[in-house]
Amino acid sequence: MQESIKKLIEMKNNTYNRWTKIVKKTAITALAVAAISFTGSSAAFANGEKLMTVYYVYVNDEYIGTVSDKKMIEDQVNAKLGESKATYKDMNLSIAAEISYVPEQVFHLNAANNAEVAKEVVNEISIKADAYAIVIEGKPVAYVETADQAKDVIQKLKSKYVSEAELQTLEAQKEDQSTLPPLKENESRILDVRLSKEVTVSNEKIEPAKMMSVEDTIKLLEKGSVEEVKYKVKEGDVLGGIAHAHNLDVEQLLSINPGLTEETLLQIDQELNVTVLKPYVQVIVDKEKYVKENVAFEKEVVEDSSMFKGDTKVKQEGKDGIREATYRISEQNGQAIAKELTKENILQEPVKHIVIKGTKVIPSRGDGSFIWPANGGYVSSKVGHRWGRMHKGIDIARPSNRTIKAADNGVVVSAGYDGSFGNKVVIDHKNGYRTLYAHLSSITVSVGQTISKGSKIGVMGSTGNSTGVHLHFEIHKNGKIQNPLNYIR
Repeated sequence: MQESIKKLIEMKNNTYNRWTKIVKKTAITALAVAAISFTGSSAAFANGEKLMTVYYVYVNDEYIGTVSDKKMIEDQVNAKLGESKATYKDMNLSIAAEISYVPEQVFHLNAANNAEVAKEVVNEISIKADAYAIVIEGKPVAYVETADQAKDVIQKLKSKYVSEAELQTLEAQKEDQSTLPPLKENESRILDVRLSKEVTVSNEKIEPAKMMSVEDTIKLLEKGSVEEVKYKVKEGDVLGGIAHAHNLDVEQLLSINPGLTEETLLQIDQELNVTVLKPYVQVIVDKEKYVKENVAFEKEVVEDSSMFKGDTKVKQEGKDGIREATYRISEQNGQAIAKELTKENILQEPVKHIVIKGTKVIPSRGDGSFIWPANGGYVSSKVGHRWGRMHKGIDIARPSNRTIKAADNGVVVSAGYDGSFGNKVVIDHKNGYRTLYAHLSSITVSVGQTISKGSKIGVMGSTGNSTGVHLHFEIHKNGKIQNPLNYIR
C-alpha cells in the first residue's frame, strides 16, 4: 500500500501544471496525510518501521527534487550568499529566488538525494543587490548603491558647468517664487539648470557586478562609454581606412585626436582614439545677462550724377549708439546654443554713416579700379629689390595671347621707345593714377588718344632691357609707386 501511495505522489509531481504554490503544496500535504493513514495499520507498526520526514524542494514554484535534510540546502545557499557578500562588501545582497519545502512523512527513504538537489538549487538561484537605476527616457543606463548616490550623480553632473553656490542660489530662488531684482551692468544669473533628457531614479535588484561608482556613472553619462577605444596603427594604414573601419569619417577622426592632421605621417603602433563620444545626457544652463553695449550704425550710399565715377565723399560720419540689453542665453555642456534679446533700452541712438558716390562717367577718366592688363599669364616677378636695384612694377609672362590692354579709362601721355623700357605706353587716368606698360613688341595707340578700359594698346614683347617676352606693368598714385597686386582684379 505504501509503495502505491508513493507512486501516486510521483505521478502528481510529474503532471502538475504550475497552478499556484498553495494548490501544489496543499495537494502534496494531503497525499502525505493519506500515506500516513494507509500505512498506519497494526501490521506495519508491528514490523517496527518508523516514520521519517522528507522534503519536496521548489525554487520559484518549480520542483527541483526531494531531500531528507533541508539544512544542507540552506547551508549551501547561505554559503553562496556569503561568498557574494565577501566579494561585494557594503552592498545589500539577497537571494533572487523563493525556495520552499513541502514536508512528507514516509517509512522508506528511496527518492531523496540531498547532494544533487542541493547543487541544483544553488545553480538555480541568483544573488541580486539592491540598487538605484539612473533611468534616461525610460531606459536604465547605470546603477548605484543608494538613492543619495543617484542624487549625487545628477548634482555632480550639473556642477561641472555651474558652481555649488549657484545651484544653491537657484534652488532658493525656486522656493522663494518672488520677483527677481534687476541685474546690474555686466551681471548675470542662472535661471535654470536642467538635463537635456528626462532622467528619473528607480529602485531595482541587479547583479552585483553591474553596480557602478558615482564617478564612473558620471563618466558614462557624459561620454556614452566608460572607456575610450584605442587603435594601434599598422603598416599600410591611412587615415581614411582607419576612419571607415570604425564607422567614422576623416573629419571626425581628426576632431577626436588633437594634433592629428591630414598631413600627419602615421607611425606604426601609434595609438589613435576611434571613439566618437555620444553622451547619454547633457547639461543645459539657462541664464540671463545684462550689458551696456554699442549699437552698430547703418551705412548708406547716395549716388550723385554730378560727381565723377570712382569719387566718393562722406556726407555724414557714422557713430555707434548705446543701449542697455538683457539676453537670455542657453548653454549646452558649456557651449552657447541660443542667445535671445529679451529686453533693451536705447540710451543713445546710432548715427547713420552716409557716403556720396559719383556716377558721372567720362571716357578719359578712370574709376579707380584696374583690370588685369594681359590675357592670362602669371606674375614672374613682383615689386621689390632685384639685381641690386628696386623693381617698381610686376612682370607678367606666358599669356594665352600677347595683346596688352588698358587697365582703366584714361588718356595716353607717352607712346614710344624709352631706353631700358623698350616700347613703352603711359596712361594718365585723370584721377591721380597713372599706369605704365613696357617691353612691348609694338604699340597701337598714340599720345593724346582717349582709351577705354580693356581696349588694346599694343602687343607683348621683349624690347629694351628684357630677358624674355613679358609685360612690365606699374601703377603710380599721385606720383608714388604702388604695388599693382593691391589693385588689379
